[in-house]
Amino acid sequence: MYELKVDGMTCGGCAASVKRALQLLDSNAHVDVDLPSKTVKVETTAQLDAVKNAVEDAGYEVLSAA
Repeated sequence: MYELKVDGMTCGGCAASVKRALQLLDSNAHVDVDLPSKTVKVETTAQLDAVKNAVEDAGYEVLSAA
């Protein structure tokens, strides 16, 4: 599981965009977006770099990832 701090998410639509981008990368991914803390938790078989790229390609900045 990866935990990312993502900047730029401000509403449910943003959360849905991030979730959609990650599920396009891995259709079996489990994605949990917490808007107040700007945290995205992702359970996926994809590599961390691919996860970060998917979020950034959706228009959001990944501040940190672990």
